[in-house]
Amino acid sequence: MNGFGKERVNWAIALTAFIVGIPLFFNVGFVLLVPLVFAVAYQYKIPVMILGIPMLAALSITHGLLPPHPAPVALVAQFGANIGTTLIYGFIIGIPVIVIGGPLLGKLPYLRQMKITPLEVFSVKPKEESELPGLVNSLFTALLPVFLLIALSLIGMGMNEESPGYGLIMFFGDPNIVMLISLIWATFSLGILKGIQIADIMNRYASAVKEIALILLIIAGAGAYKEVLVDSGVSGEIGESLQQLSINPLLLGWLIAAVIRVSVGSATVAALTAAGIIAPLVASGVGDPNLMVLAIGSGSLIFSHVNDGGFWLVKEYFNLSIKQTFLSWTLLETVLSVLGLIGVLILDLFI
Repeated sequence: MNGFGKERVNWAIALTAFIVGIPLFFNVGFVLLVPLVFAVAYQYKIPVMILGIPMLAALSITHGLLPPHPAPVALVAQFGANIGTTLIYGFIIGIPVIVIGGPLLGKLPYLRQMKITPLEVFSVKPKEESELPGLVNSLFTALLPVFLLIALSLIGMGMNEESPGYGLIMFFGDPNIVMLISLIWATFSLGILKGIQIADIMNRYASAVKEIALILLIIAGAGAYKEVLVDSGVSGEIGESLQQLSINPLLLGWLIAAVIRVSVGSATVAALTAAGIIAPLVASGVGDPNLMVLAIGSGSLIFSHVNDGGFWLVKEYFNLSIKQTFLSWTLLETVLSVLGLIGVLILDLFI
């Protein structure tokens, strides 16, 4: 915040949310950053949504497009894409989308004029400088999963199953192992080194698991639903039929995910279900699998409304009316989705 200054504090929030959003679930990052948004808005006496929109934009893009988040990781596995390449493409597309859909969109006059009264729970006291972990430690810990995924993907590019150390690279390059390593490091660097007792750390972890329990159930249910589509032959039949259409496969993947998103609400369900339907096209060599991950991820963000848990999360935490939520959160998600598709189609021209 000090580096960006009052006039560009919305950019600082967007950057903070982007860094925090890479390793954390949307819900967790949201709950973590909402108090910061209200605290900064109060400190600088600026409208809350000028800061809220950039935060939401960054968290949405990291959740929908970037590994190691569940849906992108599942799509990478489904399509046989390269997780490092997908992550790099995700950065190339995601960062400009966040800039346009975050700090710039947040300057819309009616968003600036929204009168928002923060909930009592967000009346937080800023921590002393001595209690903070430090910028370098914070950045390194938050971005460690990204560093590991990219590094291990680059190392593995020139290897095959017969290469020495191939199995080791594949093991440590698995997103689950990467996140476990990152968790162990975070426990040490942000907990033990700061003098926090192990028992206290474990209690915090137990509390954190409660926040993601519903997300895990959604992922499991979406995966089961996707398998029903695959095993019943529905996805294969649809895929074969869609191959006859003269439409860009990336646009098709985005469209399928968008329709499912509007119908069922969950971005994760939309992405995983669309992956099951579009998989035959990708398997036949139509469309770049890395870009297909990003196209479907973008489609899964569109038009969040009342059947999406994120809609109510934003409404309640920001203390908005339903109309205000549509005019802010729903608009933002739609803008991000369309811009993401445009970015995918542009990148497809150059690779």
